[in-house]
Amino acid sequence: MEKSQSLAGEFGVSDEIEELLLTLPRDKTFDGSSIYQYEGAWYRPIFLAGLISSRKHFQAKDSDVIVITFLKSGTTWLKALTYAIVHRSHHAIFDSNSPLLTTNSHDLVPFLDFAYSPNNNNCSEHISTDDPRIFGTHIPYSSLPDSIKNSNCRIVYMCRNPFDQFISHWKFLQNIAQEQSVQPISFEEAFELFCKGIHSFGPSWEHVLGYWKASLDNPRKILFFKYEDVKEDTSFHVNKLADFLGCPFSDVEKSRGVIEEIVKLCSFDNMKDMEVNKTGRFRGNGLKNSNFFRKGKVGDWTDYFTPSMSERMNKLMEEKFSGSDLTFKMS
Repeated sequence: MEKSQSLAGEFGVSDEIEELLLTLPRDKTFDGSSIYQYEGAWYRPIFLAGLISSRKHFQAKDSDVIVITFLKSGTTWLKALTYAIVHRSHHAIFDSNSPLLTTNSHDLVPFLDFAYSPNNNNCSEHISTDDPRIFGTHIPYSSLPDSIKNSNCRIVYMCRNPFDQFISHWKFLQNIAQEQSVQPISFEEAFELFCKGIHSFGPSWEHVLGYWKASLDNPRKILFFKYEDVKEDTSFHVNKLADFLGCPFSDVEKSRGVIEEIVKLCSFDNMKDMEVNKTGRFRGNGLKNSNFFRKGKVGDWTDYFTPSMSERMNKLMEEKFSGSDLTFKMS
């Protein structure tokens, strides 16, 4: 078997991971590249290597914050909001020297999957040793490193309605495939794979339900957000997030409009217009930062789904989320 590579084609996998891949079910994801099933979820080889390495080597601190999302569910935004809240005591967070103006939030809040990959030294050297440390990941709850589950670190999770999430993920990989002159699979094929649960870190419903149930069992450890709710009232959820992280806004901060400053600084339009996100590249795998910003719109799926697709997706979501009391806003 040809050794698998990341999307950017820069990071190989070790002999150990390659041998593991030979034993795993294999399929393809939306851009036509190989994807492998491990512990019930699907991974690209580079992410599987990072998962296994992080479980071996990452030691969570009680003060850590872990930002977790399903793919294309507001990850860039949630990382930025979390970073701004935690570091707001530094005046520079709001002036022209703000790290958020010069650095993409994926570089400020590194992915465990990259930072602890055995074949990637580009990120680990940039991991802050200051408390609280903030990390990101897409790893399903059941597969998280034990140190995260067993410590008192806090987890912030955000999901998105499956219709918009699918479109955003498909568009994201379409753009990358075009940049790399790779022929992606069709929209119809991608939709079929999604409905079968065959896509990175999927099935999506198992990912979401895993964190939803864990948040109900341990709400002091896991804060569960929905993308659509945060879009609808960002200030309310920023305040809620600060309370959860143990750094609530003071009355003075509220009166001075600090919450609104954070909301504006981290807004989709503001971040998309930053030079670093127009021309920069993600340190983890070399992707253009601009790929992380498309529309950020709720209800964009209506421009792509056929009536039969909508009906099938509705039935699928009703089946998968039945009895969970978890619902989504679609527009």
